[in-house]
Amino acid sequence: MGQPVRDYLLTLCVTAAVTYLLTGPVRKFAIAVGAMPAIRARDVHREPTPRLGGIAMFGGLCAGLIVADHLHNLKSVFELSNEPRALLSGAALIWLIGVLDDKFELDALIKLGAQMIAAAVMVIQGLTILWLPIPGVGTVALTQWQGTLLTVALVVVTINAVNFVDGLDGLAAGMVCIASAAFFLYAYRLWFGNMIEAAAPATLFTAILMGMCLGFLPHNMHPARIFMGDSGSMLIGLVLAAAAISVTGQVDPDTMRIFEGSERGATHAMLPVFIPLLLPLTIIAIPAADLILAIVRRTWNGQSPFAADRGHLHHRLLEIGHSHSRAVLIMYFWSALIAFGAVGYSVHSASMWIVFVIVAASAVGLILLLMPRFTPRTPHWANRFVPPRYRHRAKEQASSPSYDEKPAPVGSGDQQGPAGAQMGEEGPERAPVAVGVSGVNGATAIGARSRFPERRSIDSSR
Repeated sequence: MGQPVRDYLLTLCVTAAVTYLLTGPVRKFAIAVGAMPAIRARDVHREPTPRLGGIAMFGGLCAGLIVADHLHNLKSVFELSNEPRALLSGAALIWLIGVLDDKFELDALIKLGAQMIAAAVMVIQGLTILWLPIPGVGTVALTQWQGTLLTVALVVVTINAVNFVDGLDGLAAGMVCIASAAFFLYAYRLWFGNMIEAAAPATLFTAILMGMCLGFLPHNMHPARIFMGDSGSMLIGLVLAAAAISVTGQVDPDTMRIFEGSERGATHAMLPVFIPLLLPLTIIAIPAADLILAIVRRTWNGQSPFAADRGHLHHRLLEIGHSHSRAVLIMYFWSALIAFGAVGYSVHSASMWIVFVIVAASAVGLILLLMPRFTPRTPHWANRFVPPRYRHRAKEQASSPSYDEKPAPVGSGDQQGPAGAQMGEEGPERAPVAVGVSGVNGATAIGARSRFPERRSIDSSR
């Protein structure tokens, strides 16, 4: 069993390496073609940042599939199933539409139609939901139209859920990486633990998806040097949906031997039966909740459900005082709690200690939410071991010069001075940057980042 793990690890590493190495050239390409839209009212970042990061992620997806096709323990996935080809076909279509949208800002209805077509392409090639597990009834086979409609709906919901949550640096990539890690553990257990061959494609998809996200995150963490754009968010959403469809609609729950051994009570029997159906939904619970709340909020305000605003969950975290990085980490925490909690409960559904751990972790999460202005201090002795942005700056702030309040001019490189200001330019004193302001450190596509005295307020009615 160790050999398959090494093959998956190799596939993940190759995918991550290709994505990471391609992101730099893609960033330069995005700057050259002008894929840097102006700052919008709902945006959190302060300066134009190139998009099209999905190009690098799609390159990582192709590299991961090619490598897996040549590995001894994974090539059977391509020989016995057409699902990898179906995934690649749908991913190529949705990626192309995303690239066009990153450059030309396509209409929302056009993107919705493209998402439905990409899902239909996968259905035609066999990646579809065939049956559903129903407690007390067993496996219910779906007709062709029922399976098609359910598959298309799951793909569209997942893509838009991931796209909606892509509002902070590193948020979407990190949350999907956490989700795919939990999904990988579940699918791997089905394949090698229960010897269910139908779970092999989902295991491969989630390993590749982890590589895509891990390779892109170093470029996308705050302060981001490039955004994945719709070409990336829709792509990883489709890959996650494909894994969910594969393990939900292709794996017969009766083969999992859920009721093997003594007869379980109805309460304990219900959840394990539904786990293959509910796990994909619990993995995207945070983005899906954000999607539903956004639709209700916009409809209530008389707006189109596709109208963009600044009322998403990550915007609310910034509104109550959390910093950019802290808001992202809180979203990571809740995603990991839900995803790994569902996986753990699916393995030992009768163990109450899992419930207690989840409740305790939820309490910790609530405490973190109620302490938005708590800033941890790095000890002086640990300054040399942490990045400069996290070091204790009490003495540095007292002796550091102040800088002009106007934005830094366009530069030819990524050079920056102390605290992110343009080197060599000094000016009158100015107020310090407020907690929660994003984009005050690091470099962007057009030079050093500027600093602002205060963060814009978030108007939830927009």
